[in-house]
Amino acid sequence: MSETIRLTCAQALVRYLAALRGRDADQEDSVPLFGGVFAIFGHGNVAGIGEALYGVRDRLPTFRAHNEQAMAHAAIAYAKTNMRRRMMAVTTSIGPGATNLVTAAALAHVNRLPVLLLPGDIFVSREPDPVLQQLEDFSDGTVSVNDCFRPVSRYFDRIVRPEQLLTALPRAVRALTDPALCGPVTLALPQDVQAEAYDFPLSFFEPREVVFRAPQPTDDELMSALDAIEVAERPVIIAGGGALYAKATSALLGFADRHGVPVCETQAGKGVFPWNHPLHLGPAGVSGSTAANALLRDADLVIAVGTRLQDFTTGSNALFRHVPILSVNVNGFDAMKGNGLEAIGDAAQVLDDISFGLEDWAAPEAWTTRAREAAGEWVDIVSRITGQREAPAGRLPYDGEVIGAVQRSSSRSTMDDIVVCAAGTLPAELEKLWRTETPGGYHMEYGYSCMGYEIAGGLGVKMAAPDREVIVMVGDGSYLMMNSEIATSVMLDAKLIIVLLDNRGYGCINRLQQATGSAPFNNMFDDCVQGRHGAPLIDFAAHARSLGAIAEHVADIAGLEAAMERARAADRTYLISIDTDHTRTTDEGGAWWDVAVPEVSTRDAVREARAGYETAIVGRKARITPA
Repeated sequence: MSETIRLTCAQALVRYLAALRGRDADQEDSVPLFGGVFAIFGHGNVAGIGEALYGVRDRLPTFRAHNEQAMAHAAIAYAKTNMRRRMMAVTTSIGPGATNLVTAAALAHVNRLPVLLLPGDIFVSREPDPVLQQLEDFSDGTVSVNDCFRPVSRYFDRIVRPEQLLTALPRAVRALTDPALCGPVTLALPQDVQAEAYDFPLSFFEPREVVFRAPQPTDDELMSALDAIEVAERPVIIAGGGALYAKATSALLGFADRHGVPVCETQAGKGVFPWNHPLHLGPAGVSGSTAANALLRDADLVIAVGTRLQDFTTGSNALFRHVPILSVNVNGFDAMKGNGLEAIGDAAQVLDDISFGLEDWAAPEAWTTRAREAAGEWVDIVSRITGQREAPAGRLPYDGEVIGAVQRSSSRSTMDDIVVCAAGTLPAELEKLWRTETPGGYHMEYGYSCMGYEIAGGLGVKMAAPDREVIVMVGDGSYLMMNSEIATSVMLDAKLIIVLLDNRGYGCINRLQQATGSAPFNNMFDDCVQGRHGAPLIDFAAHARSLGAIAEHVADIAGLEAAMERARAADRTYLISIDTDHTRTTDEGGAWWDVAVPEVSTRDAVREARAGYETAIVGRKARITPA
C-alpha cells in the first residue's frame, strides 16, 4: 500500500504546484515551473488556499496586488516574457474578485499564454445558501459566476471533492505547457472543499519535470512545403508570436540568409528578427511598413510562421491578394487559417528541416535585391521620423517623436530595454517605429488590445526580467482604467519607467470615429457631456507620486530626453507625463482595415464613408478571388 499524507484540498494543490519544474528538451537544468502566486484574499479563499499558501511561501511565493484583473495581467506578462516556459497562478475570493479575472482570461486565451486561475467558488454543501456574493440561477442550481470562465479557458474544472485534484492537476498542467493547447486554465475552488482533507498519495507531490518538446511535422507536410517554396519566385515570411515562443531567431536568420527570403513580422512576432537585418521588412498589415506591405502585395507565396493571421496582419484579408500560404504552426486550428498548406510543428524545427531540404535553392536575386532596397528605405523613414527632436511650430509632439526620444535615451543599444504597451494609438506607432534586436525586447499585448494591461503587464515583465529596463508606454485613457499596480511595483522593488502620453481622451478611437464619417463624440474630453466644472485637469505626475512612484511632467521632447536620464538613474518606478497631439499619426505605411460603416445615415459624411467602404469591399473581393 502506497504511503499517504493527509492534506486539505488547498494544501495539496499548492504543494503540487511548488514541486513542478520545467526545462527545454535541449537543456540540462530545470527551473521551478511556477514563479509564484498573485493573490487577493477574501471570504472565499483566505481560510483555504490563503492558509495553504502561507505554508509553502518559501518555495512558492505569494504576491499581493490591488486589482484582480491587473494581477492576472501581470501573471500573463510574466509567462510571455518567459516565452511560456514559466508561469504564475492567481487566486481570488468568490464573486466580484473572481469575475474580475474574466477579462484577463480572455486576453490569455486570445494570445495563447498560460496562467492558472484559482477563483473561489460557492459552497458545494449548500449549507449556507445563498452564501454572500452567490449568483442564484433560478433554473440551474449548479451555476455559479465562475461558469463565465468556461468559454475563456483552455481547460476548466470545478473541484467538488479533494481527490479530484489527482486527475485535474495533471490535465491543467498539460494545457498550460502544451505548445498547441497553451492558454488559461481555471480550477474553480468551492470554499468548503478548499478546507476538506483527503489522504493523498505521497508520490503525487514528488518533484516532477515538464519538458518542453518541439512538435515535428510529417514527411508529407515537409515535402509539400518544399514543393511550394521551390516554385516560388516572390516568397515572403511573416513571423508571429509562435516564432518567438519556439525561440526560432537563429533558424529564421539562417533561413533568410541562406535562401534570400525577406521577413516581416506581426505585433506578437516583433523582435524575433533583428530590425537592422538587410532582409527585415518591418511589420505587416494595417500598421505595417511600406516595405512589408508592398512586397506582400506582390508575393506569390506567404510563409506564415507561428502566426494566426489576425486581421491587422492580413489587412482584413485584403492585403495578400490571392496568394498561396504555407502555414508553419504548432496549432492545427491556427495553421488552417490561410486555407493553404500546413506544416504542423515547432517553428525553429520546421524552418531548419525545410532549409535542409531546399539545399542550395534561393529566391531569385531580383526579388531579394528588391527586398533589401525596400528594407533600407523603411529604415531611413523610421530614422527620419524618430529623429525629430521637436514638434512643428505651435503643435504638440506626437507619438512617433516621443518614441524616438525614448529610444535615444539609452546610452547603450536599446537591445537591453523591454518596451511594454497594449492599446490605443501607441501599438500602431510602436510596431512601425520601435527598434529591437532582442527577442522579447518588444512586449505588446495586441491580440486582445486590452486597455489597462500596460502597467500591470510591465510589472509582470519586470518580475520575469529584473535586470532589464522595462519601459511602459501608455496613453492617458489606459492609465485611467488601471494604474494601481504602480503601488505594487514600488512595494516589490520592481522598477518601471512609465512614459504617459496625455492627449486628453481616447484619441485613437476619435480618429477612427471621424474616418468612418461620424462626428467627434464621447471620446475626447472636449466632446463629452460635462457638468458645470467641465472636464478634469488631471495631474498624472501627482497621482503617480501618491502611489509611491517618482514622477514629473515635461513640456516637450527635450524635456522628455532629460527626464529619461533621470528615470534610468532612479531606484524605483518613475513616471513621466507629456502632452501629445491626438490628431497626428505616422502617415507612412499602413493598409486597409475593415471597420463597418452604417449603410443608412442622415449625415453626408457617413454616406461618403459608406461609399468608400463599399468600394474597398469590392476591391477586396476582386483581390481574393482566383482568376
